[in-house]
Amino acid sequence: MSTSNSITLEQRVTRFIQAHGLVHSGQCLLLAVSGGADSVCLLYTLDRLRDELDIKLHIAHLDHQLRGSDSEADAAYVEETSNRLDIPLTLARADVKAYQQQHKLSLEEAAREVRYRFLAETANKAGAAAVATGHTRDDQVETILLHIIRGTGTRGLVGLKPLSRWQLDGKEITVVRPLLEISCQETEEYCNSRNLEPRLDETNLSLSPLRNRVRQQLLPLLREYNPAVDEALLRTSAAASEELAFLDAEAARIRDRVVQGYGQTIALDKKEFARLSPAIQRHLLRQVIEELLGSLKDIEACHIEEILAALDKPAGKQISLPWGLVFAVEYGRYLLGREPSELCPWPPLAGEHSLNTPGVTRIPGWRVTAGVIQKGETQEQGGDYVALIDLDKSGERLVVRSRRPGDRFRPLGLGGTKKLNQFMIDARIPRTWRSRLPLVCAAGQGVDTPGQVVWLAGYRLDERFKVTASTRRVLRLEFKPEPA
Repeated sequence: MSTSNSITLEQRVTRFIQAHGLVHSGQCLLLAVSGGADSVCLLYTLDRLRDELDIKLHIAHLDHQLRGSDSEADAAYVEETSNRLDIPLTLARADVKAYQQQHKLSLEEAAREVRYRFLAETANKAGAAAVATGHTRDDQVETILLHIIRGTGTRGLVGLKPLSRWQLDGKEITVVRPLLEISCQETEEYCNSRNLEPRLDETNLSLSPLRNRVRQQLLPLLREYNPAVDEALLRTSAAASEELAFLDAEAARIRDRVVQGYGQTIALDKKEFARLSPAIQRHLLRQVIEELLGSLKDIEACHIEEILAALDKPAGKQISLPWGLVFAVEYGRYLLGREPSELCPWPPLAGEHSLNTPGVTRIPGWRVTAGVIQKGETQEQGGDYVALIDLDKSGERLVVRSRRPGDRFRPLGLGGTKKLNQFMIDARIPRTWRSRLPLVCAAGQGVDTPGQVVWLAGYRLDERFKVTASTRRVLRLEFKPEPA
């Protein structure tokens, strides 16, 4: 679609930049220039506008080493253009195939990751406020279709945004797309009218990447059914964008009562989350996943629906998501993170540790104090991590360990023997925490079974070791957290 004589491409780009606040006076903009028509159009357009916009420009070009001499010719073309326009340039080369093999990615994914890492580093060195890319209206249509094919949900219908922020290696990179309302045909016409002779990347003709198949096969077929399918997709995208803006506002309004963050794990209050409409639930899930991963890459609608289907499952249910993310159902909350167990208040507990009775014992993460109280002395317990035990029944040889298969005990006040694991379930101890909870066990003579559980620290004493009127000596055990 050719631009109208009444308004130039450069004027349209200016209005788009100003309407979306893509760049501000005095800022430096890093231009990602491959040498193709879109990026060359972006470069020359912004060069002509830099005085009007009061901005500085810096060019970045990465040789992906995928096309041999053609790649080298692209770099030479960009360097020559940089010299002609007197704009600073950063050139670099990267072995994308080696990166692909190392990280087990598709070639397209590997090239994208390497390219954006290079752009982020270059922007930082050049003092650029943002990276400008040559994405066009055609790229937007293709992206929307790709998202529909992959099942990314409503958010995917938005496609490319004029301004977006990416998390990369712990750093944020701002990406702006000034040509998002300009078609590829218009960028080519712009270059032809100025005899710019941009480079042609022949890999764009290959049918191997899915995007190329969408461009060369799917879109032409859809246009046979609806010649205006591009406009239809863009209208759908605009509507989805408005609806998501509304959902963003709603999610922000209720977030504080639903969401809590704990490092690399996010907790959702189960009751509050259940009160939300499914639309807000889906939106909030995508938001928190994006916060944890830095993007929603590979997170599809099927993953969100799988999470929603698990909301009513028993505590302990877990769902594995892309990039090592785990959704876990716990008592009173849901957890999302790469390691939900990091919310556990207790440190990892490995091995078996003998207690000094009486005395102080240090085990990783804990300081355990054992004191003998004679009959008639004060016997105030003093907290969940303090227990009063009949020392003559438990014996002085005690050990601390984690649970083992088959462990049983008689929980105080429950009137019977119970499997330790079942007690933990009934006590709503999260599954990811159970192996960390300290068990105090009898290791000497005089007990029914060597290794018998005396106390599940923080929860329940075994009935057989409680202090009674006939108790002569009382053992006071206290666990205190201590840096390992």
